[in-house]
Amino acid sequence: MTFAKTLVVLLAGLSLTAGSAAAQSTPALPSKPIPYSALVKKPKPKAPTSGVRAAATATASTLQPLTGPALPTQVGARLTPGLTLPPGELEAYVDGLVRDAMDREHVAGVTLSVVQNGQIVLKKGYGAASLSPLRRVNPDTTLFRIGSISKTFTWIALMREVEAGRIRIDGPINLYLPEGIQVRNQGYETPVTVRNLMEHSAGFEDRALGQLMERYPSRERSLVDYLRQERPRRIAAPGAMASYSNYGAALAGAAVSYSSGRPFERLVEDEIFTPLGLGHTTFREERPVLSRLPAPMPERLRSDLAEGYFWAGSSFVKRPYELIGHAGPAGSASSTAGDMGRYMAALLNDGALDGVSIYGPSTANAFRTPIRRTPKGINGWRHGFIEYNLPGGYKGFGHAGATLSFMSNMVLVPDLGLGVFISTNSDTGQALTDRLAQRIVEQFYATPTHYPRAGNLRLLDVRSMYDGYYLGSRRAYGGLEAFVGRLIGGMKVEVTKDGRLLTHAGQVRSWVPEGDPAKGRFVADNGVDHLVFAVSNGRARAIVTSLNTQVFTRAQIWDRPNTILASAILTVLASVATLLGGLIRNRRDFRETSIQSRAGLIQGLQAVLWIAAFVLFLIWVAKTGDVANIMYSWPGPFILLGSACAVAAAGFTLLSALIAPAVLRGGRRVDSWSVARKAGYLATVIIFAVFAILLYRWGALTPWAS
Repeated sequence: MTFAKTLVVLLAGLSLTAGSAAAQSTPALPSKPIPYSALVKKPKPKAPTSGVRAAATATASTLQPLTGPALPTQVGARLTPGLTLPPGELEAYVDGLVRDAMDREHVAGVTLSVVQNGQIVLKKGYGAASLSPLRRVNPDTTLFRIGSISKTFTWIALMREVEAGRIRIDGPINLYLPEGIQVRNQGYETPVTVRNLMEHSAGFEDRALGQLMERYPSRERSLVDYLRQERPRRIAAPGAMASYSNYGAALAGAAVSYSSGRPFERLVEDEIFTPLGLGHTTFREERPVLSRLPAPMPERLRSDLAEGYFWAGSSFVKRPYELIGHAGPAGSASSTAGDMGRYMAALLNDGALDGVSIYGPSTANAFRTPIRRTPKGINGWRHGFIEYNLPGGYKGFGHAGATLSFMSNMVLVPDLGLGVFISTNSDTGQALTDRLAQRIVEQFYATPTHYPRAGNLRLLDVRSMYDGYYLGSRRAYGGLEAFVGRLIGGMKVEVTKDGRLLTHAGQVRSWVPEGDPAKGRFVADNGVDHLVFAVSNGRARAIVTSLNTQVFTRAQIWDRPNTILASAILTVLASVATLLGGLIRNRRDFRETSIQSRAGLIQGLQAVLWIAAFVLFLIWVAKTGDVANIMYSWPGPFILLGSACAVAAAGFTLLSALIAPAVLRGGRRVDSWSVARKAGYLATVIIFAVFAILLYRWGALTPWAS
């Protein structure tokens, strides 16, 4: 895995698989949200009433109905809403997708479940939950970390508090938090509301390195301590620019706990897990009992935990257990495919399962209705759940999740009565988890589409409108993490000769214009995903992707990775030239004034420091093969020492600039530097100064500002 791809995965943290809600100036966010009180309940899809068909059996367990009998289907035919998936065909199709992905993408283990019309249609485990000793994945008992799917339980708990009248969706979140963790103004007078947290538009930066996950239980903190000690910067007014925020979801969990008067872990157990019969689902983690923290995971579940793995190029490497309890509401849950099947059945049945309901009609409507209307092809936020656009024009909702080792996804399609959950215990599993639900809907319910779509040569006439580099909003905005985020947190856009638009953001994707190329709407050439550009004065200013989890804004030249890379190369070359010049200079060239002598020494010291900083950064990059090394040891000695060398070099650069007038004046011609050496000194000062300014802007010279 390359440095850029590694860091993209890492900075995603417990996240969706793409970018946050857009700013109001972009097409993704309208000026007014949809009022909660105005949510209209949609009718359930009607199902056929004749005939019963038995569900398929998985290799690991016998499947049973959850709320009713299966519905009839037309085997071998393209299905219509109301007709159930054919279990045998579904299993064969999913088997092919999963086994191909496991072989090609090096995935150790997979667990999944598919529900429809209240029944589990497929529930299956593949591969290994543990490689040594070998333990197979069992969909009913093997617990996988589900990452940000955990947030869906948090939003249900929050909506229960709304139903009870203890929390208002449009109320300031500070009304429901203890004073020690309330959101500070930081120059923004508009308060952050509960709604802002549910649509990720609170305006928080997103930091993860060194604090979102822990390796050692001794470093674990309580939720309140984490929220107090890791306050993010507010980088935009609430509702103005949304950016996916784990901190915001954790804050919502703290509000639920404070409002209800119960610890968060106990709350979700009492109000969600126990009523739904989710006996293998928990927010508690595997660690010793610590008096300052909630009780750990029950012993009965620990032996069933799946191990997390990293593909090291030729073999799997076991990763340590990830501790996320300090930000638990954002992503510490573990579950099985069987439990997630029951959970999806409840979500599709307006919160009811086996005669028990965990929320009322208003909440059911909220989870089916976007908070804000979005353009065609751009997903909205359904009160914490992400909206999905699926093949065949179907709409879904759910959430994806990622930890360092586990990739997961849950997609619900109400019009089909369908729910799909999948999780892998390898960091290479994201492509599979992203595409499974789409592939199932496309295979069985959508009208066949021929891919790839053809390009549009008229796009070449407006290529300058789109070409460029765009910087994502979901990142840190200060310190070394901001520096790393700027390096890899952007999207390069270019137009090809055959009328396609390519985006480079961790992976290369191809898009074609949807309609007039100048309108700024693009669709994936091999799927249903969309890009929407915000265009102003004939030039694209921002991009929103289908997932709508962040906004990419056009970067100025000084904010582009190529610019700082070019400046770094010039700085290294100037440093090497400075040191070589000192070695090969003859006696005549050593004629100099006292100020020039000191300037030469300072410049030589700068050269050594700049080279040292560059080498230390390269060593740090070389050690990023496994993202866990960065997360758990951030910032680590190499990048810290590199930053310290750069800070010192920048200080000497400032001094060199201040004494430059005296150096250039010199003394008499016979005891002063030559014109050529003065010109070289000035050029070197300028090169060093430009690089120092760029590093400061990017956060590399302020390691204390995390």
